[in-house]
Amino acid sequence: MPIKNRFAEMHSDITAWRRHLHAHPELMFDVHETARFVEDKLRSFGVDDITTGIGQTGVVGVIKGRGNSDRVIGLRADMDALPIIEATGLDYASTVPGKMHACGHDGHTAMLLGAAQYLAETRNFDGTVVLIFQPAEEGGGGGREMVNDGLMDRWNIQEVYGMHNMPGFPTGTFAIRPGPLLASADEFTIRVVGKGGHAANPHEAIDPNLAAAHVIVALQSIASRNANPLSSVVVTVGALHSDSHVSNVIPQATTMKGTVRALDEDVRAMAQKRVQEIATATAQAYGCVAEVDYVVGYPVTVNAAENTEYAIAAARAVAGDVTENIPPVMAAEDFAFMLNARPGAYILVGNGPGAMVHHPEYNFDDEAIPAGCSWFAEIVEQRLAQA
Repeated sequence: MPIKNRFAEMHSDITAWRRHLHAHPELMFDVHETARFVEDKLRSFGVDDITTGIGQTGVVGVIKGRGNSDRVIGLRADMDALPIIEATGLDYASTVPGKMHACGHDGHTAMLLGAAQYLAETRNFDGTVVLIFQPAEEGGGGGREMVNDGLMDRWNIQEVYGMHNMPGFPTGTFAIRPGPLLASADEFTIRVVGKGGHAANPHEAIDPNLAAAHVIVALQSIASRNANPLSSVVVTVGALHSDSHVSNVIPQATTMKGTVRALDEDVRAMAQKRVQEIATATAQAYGCVAEVDYVVGYPVTVNAAENTEYAIAAARAVAGDVTENIPPVMAAEDFAFMLNARPGAYILVGNGPGAMVHHPEYNFDDEAIPAGCSWFAEIVEQRLAQA
């Protein structure tokens, strides 16, 4: 693999950073020690400017290249972990009970730090690189918060790039597609209220369990009957519980929680409307009332066509062959907020065999580090090439 030689030399150091972060995971916006670690490293590299507290706990570093170009590229990594009990048995496993880097954000942060050190040393580009270290990707919308905090305008970012590891792909290889790459992700809570009673006398009660069961089944018609068969939409009810925990009681209310995912914003809007309508009407048909709380979450992650080509060119320079049109993935990513604010692209780097992300036995493959660092550096040196 034609990685940059400097990253082969730095590999052990970057691996040590990654494993330190893995052993000390933090959640959501509460990434103060991780942000401090990032800040200290950037300062030691001699980056030109460091700003903390963007999007609550995000860190932004600036590296100026040679020449006088006013072109600016943003590179983003996420810093937060997940509320998962680690089961890897690694000697650098999480030291914090109930918290784990189960999605590889430790690897993303370490790779961007490695690229930052190289770019600060070489400055083999004409323009400015903005390093974005983001909190709260795992459900908190840290990308949205950083954008709302002026990230793009304050640093005049013109295009932005990010990367995520992908278990199951050969380590250090790359995959991408133009257009929708990752799905939107919304959440809903539906509380079906009936009339509680004795299980022996259902005619004297109004059973919310029965109504809830029909709501769950009816929600599947959104994908099968409301969406174009060529469009992707997933409606999943992941949790269901009633006010009763015994067998001989009809509960007063039953609550379900679920998620809606789509690859098109119009389909997404349709699904939101139908969840409300189906829940309300179906519950009413069984004599119940449905209370629907629908939370709009991450938008579709859409790669701009032109920037995808730039990302592919950089990946080819690093790894040779690139999978250019992988099928979309129905997982979500709040880098979407940054891509909605500026053109750019999100690429996947292979993490080899092993557990999938969000699994207690997942671990980032440190052998992917040189490829990831090289891609970050290559996209800068190609897009901000010196005249």
